[in-house]
Amino acid sequence: MKSLLLAFAPFIAFAGLERIAGIVPGLLAAAALSLALVVRDALTAGRHAKLLELGSAALFGGLAVCALGTDAGGWSVLGVRLAVDIIGLCAIVAMSLLLNRPFTLPYARERVPEAVWATPRFLRANRVLSAVWLAAFAVLVAADALMLYVPALPLAVGVALSIAALVGAFKFSRWYPKHLSSRELV
Repeated sequence: MKSLLLAFAPFIAFAGLERIAGIVPGLLAAAALSLALVVRDALTAGRHAKLLELGSAALFGGLAVCALGTDAGGWSVLGVRLAVDIIGLCAIVAMSLLLNRPFTLPYARERVPEAVWATPRFLRANRVLSAVWLAAFAVLVAADALMLYVPALPLAVGVALSIAALVGAFKFSRWYPKHLSSRELV
């Protein structure tokens, strides 16, 4: 679970820094953090670069390059957040599900014996977990869109929706594997 939460660190760094320091510093920090996670996995025995980290590095790196090459001062913070959440979270997770390679799979494999990896129940459990995260990310996108397109709406509403979605997905991700008995997974 810690490894999965660490994968979201670039998104958290971006969300925090873009408010304090601006879009470009937020994108650069998120790109650097994403790249650091990819390098860490590539250089650590028994680990492999994961889809979320690779996608995050490409997304934040690409946006940072675009921001540096254009007048990012005209970019809307909420517009960039919406793009990050749609492309960086929803699209990556949705693609992983469409390809039947749930993005949670490599994180789960770090926690269970290799004999379990190919079992239908293990794969189904990861599809469920990834689908729950996709639903949470869809709520983030909806919250971003509300804050962007309904400016009269208090910012606290969008923030509360985002926090509730992420906390819900996190709690489900902690509860669900415990709920499944080890017999159900193998």
